[in-house]
Amino acid sequence: MSEELFFADLPHVRIQEIIDSPRAPVLLWPVGSTEPHGPHSPLATDPIISIGIAERVARKLADDPELRVLILPTLSYAVTRYSAGFAGAIHVSEETLKAIVVDVCTSLAGQGFPHVVLVNNHFEPEHVQTLHRAIDELEENGVRAGYLDLTRKERAQRLTEEFKLGECHAGRYETSLVLAQTPELVDREAMARLEYVPVSLPRVIAAGMKDFREMGLSQAYCGAPAEATAAEGETTFEVLAEMTIELVRALVAGTGGRDKSGLFGRV
Repeated sequence: MSEELFFADLPHVRIQEIIDSPRAPVLLWPVGSTEPHGPHSPLATDPIISIGIAERVARKLADDPELRVLILPTLSYAVTRYSAGFAGAIHVSEETLKAIVVDVCTSLAGQGFPHVVLVNNHFEPEHVQTLHRAIDELEENGVRAGYLDLTRKERAQRLTEEFKLGECHAGRYETSLVLAQTPELVDREAMARLEYVPVSLPRVIAAGMKDFREMGLSQAYCGAPAEATAAEGETTFEVLAEMTIELVRALVAGTGGRDKSGLFGRV
């Protein structure tokens, strides 16, 4: 049988077979924004990273005797106001995002897919908060969704130095991941010319700034994208996949699987 990674690539009869299988089905849902990521990296940077994590997790668990992992169609629209001053940013409201997450997970749970894990790599605070509110509503209705919140300190500490500093919007961290996943979408000549922009997003957000240019991201990036490498990206993907697998196993076992909100709190 050919590799089966993507839920929507399969016919309904195959989906029914997976539901009826003794292996617990787990659906990974890549989530991210469509927004500017510097002059070098694609608008789809966040979803590309989420898909990269999901693919690696699905492949690592392909032969697991207890779990059957598939990847849902990507949610590439997000709450994204900070990049509104640049061409290409697509924003959806908090209400729209929450409704989509709740409706999709509820629909899936009703047909035998109780384990959906949000694989999110867009960290605008209002977006992260909205995902948590959606999961709260699902839990109130008896549906348990998983979520690895990379804004939590203990999660960030396992990642790169740039990520820990918060200088990582289209910087070395994210650009390395895109180079590892879809290198053809990175403009390497533009990347090589970019200077280091030492802006810590958590600090400027804590100061009340809500616009990239106000924050000092005059070209919609911070950090050091010129230092990015595919090798670093692949190493980071391994860590992200490892954390996600740990979370998946906890979700299915009923011992966890949903991080509480991290750096940006909840509303």
